[in-house]
Amino acid sequence: MLQSVLTIGAILVIAVVVVSLILLKATPKESYVGYYPGILVGLAGLVFLTIAAAFGKIEIMGAGLGGWGIASLFSAAIGLIITALTDTYAHAKA
Repeated sequence: MLQSVLTIGAILVIAVVVVSLILLKATPKESYVGYYPGILVGLAGLVFLTIAAAFGKIEIMGAGLGGWGIASLFSAAIGLIITALTDTYAHAKA
């Protein structure tokens, strides 16, 4: 189960970073739209953890909903850190 949670988290990190970077390039500098994918994945992680606590063991692709929640929160945190650093350095050069 640990391996599937780490794999899911790594895939979600890549997806969040790619979508965030595309949104950062496509929107004006004053916009915060580039942070929305990380926020949405983080909220989804909280929902997964809440459902896992309420209903018990539900497995999807080898990981329970709690594992999906942990992977989602991990990917949201790492994705938001990378997005913030990229956004900061892009604004510093301009």
